[in-house]
Amino acid sequence: MKIATYNVNGINARLPRLIEWLDEQKPDVVCLQELKAYDEKIPVKAIEKAGYGAVWHGQKSFNGVAILARDSQPVEHQIRLPGDDEDVQSRYIEAEIGDVIVASIYLPNGNPQPGPKFDYKLDWMERLIVRAADLFATERPVVLAGDYNVIPTDEDTYSVKAMENDALTQPESRAAFRRLLAMGWTDAIRARKPSGKIWTYWDYQRGAWQRDAGFRIDHLLLSPVAADRLRAAGVDKEYRGREKASDHTPVWVELAG
Repeated sequence: MKIATYNVNGINARLPRLIEWLDEQKPDVVCLQELKAYDEKIPVKAIEKAGYGAVWHGQKSFNGVAILARDSQPVEHQIRLPGDDEDVQSRYIEAEIGDVIVASIYLPNGNPQPGPKFDYKLDWMERLIVRAADLFATERPVVLAGDYNVIPTDEDTYSVKAMENDALTQPESRAAFRRLLAMGWTDAIRARKPSGKIWTYWDYQRGAWQRDAGFRIDHLLLSPVAADRLRAAGVDKEYRGREKASDHTPVWVELAG
């Protein structure tokens, strides 16, 4: 089973690139982020024509997450991350495909920091840790996939200095991410390539793509049962260089069974 995460940065604006990638790579499960469209504007027919069932949680103009499954319909578990009834931002959706539970995550950016946006980011991460613990306790294959907006280590950015004041690299953000790993979740990409630069995002500004000035913020975390089935993991870097591409590129894992 090939499971991917892809921040599309506007599902309608990037629909040709998304369909192209689905057709070429044929992932079995896809977690999408930053749909930037409310539910009625999700291009469901185009996704179905490409061979995928879908569940989604949209929001006008920003945020929005979805889970696609090839030749099947994901069974939705829940939308929104538990723990704050007043949080209406569309950043989390969870579904079951076969025997695997998958969550699509669009973690808050947190900039500027310090301030309320950074506080919201940290609060959201605390809620994610609680939900992750519940899922971990099921002892099932679970994949927490998405745009975490966290650069886990200095090795995961093209420039430590350029990012030193960014919310993505702050000690509090990194500490919360490490708590997930300490719980027993496996960072799939680093399980396959423990060191070296692996970028998943390149800004549209300052020629970042042309200079390969990127960083790694799109992650797939695997529960122990899922990690035992890990066969491969990678980044579809070339799709970032295509016409009218997202500023992120797909990241994927292959699980046995």
